[in-house]
Amino acid sequence: MECTGQKEQGNLTTFVEFILLGFADVPDLQGFLFGVFLVIYLIILIGNSLIIIITKVDPSLQTPMYFFLGNFSFLEICYVSVTVPRLLVDLCQQNRNISLLACATQMYFFLVLGATECFILTAMAYDRYVAICNPLMYPLVMNTRLCIQLAAGCWISGMPVNIGFTYLIFSLPFCGPNQLDHFFCDVPPVLKLACGNTFIIELLIYVITVLVVTIPFLLILGSYAQIISTILKLPSATGQAKAFSTCSSHLMVVALFFGSGIITYMRPKSSHSVGMGRFLSLFYTIVTPMFNPMIYCLRNKDVMVALRKFLSK
Repeated sequence: MECTGQKEQGNLTTFVEFILLGFADVPDLQGFLFGVFLVIYLIILIGNSLIIIITKVDPSLQTPMYFFLGNFSFLEICYVSVTVPRLLVDLCQQNRNISLLACATQMYFFLVLGATECFILTAMAYDRYVAICNPLMYPLVMNTRLCIQLAAGCWISGMPVNIGFTYLIFSLPFCGPNQLDHFFCDVPPVLKLACGNTFIIELLIYVITVLVVTIPFLLILGSYAQIISTILKLPSATGQAKAFSTCSSHLMVVALFFGSGIITYMRPKSSHSVGMGRFLSLFYTIVTPMFNPMIYCLRNKDVMVALRKFLSK
């Protein structure tokens, strides 16, 4: 494929756009992949929209736990909408060029929403920790004001860091091939095309990953260590089962999202392979958001009851 979007700077050729290769290596499967990803996208939109609606209209779900679940579902819609619509368009056309500005914008929103997801999952873990470990204090601690402050903090916290980080990445010269071997502008494949010194940015990736991914993940693990310890001290098996059931959905979502994210961004550069990177990206950008509404609906009796009531109307 011929490189386009070049401009000369002295003896250096830099690029003003990339070519998103996506799944161009399997031309016979373009139509099939379009159908699969379209169905998945619709499942994500419909599933999360239903959760947002029932957490707003059902009186039994007007609690902090479901307030955060509503925020999480809205976040999932935003998160997949950063990458999937562009992927669907690229599967239908030959021209897959994307300008540096569009690429930087996509990367920025992807990073911000990914950080927000880490923080909201942490806030949800804190909510379960207070509910199970300090049930008498729960209404006082998890009041409306704190819930709104926590949610706002989750949405806003990742914005300033990722503005600077994205700016640093796209300040680098891109003078090699401009074919981005990925289906969206993720950090590792974009950095592969940079011909400047990327050491500082690679160091920043580890620092930001620790702050945004690893620390929230450790806080969640700490919360669940306390939760499990408290549950095991409950006198009745019925009480233990009920307490576990309120946490199991969240724990499964945490394992899926953080597991694939940490493997993607914390693995050594020498182990980066195009196929594995693309697979992991598909997993945490598309597959996990598809399963989240199913996990929360099928494993949560309150949500199932509210959903049945809503659909029966």
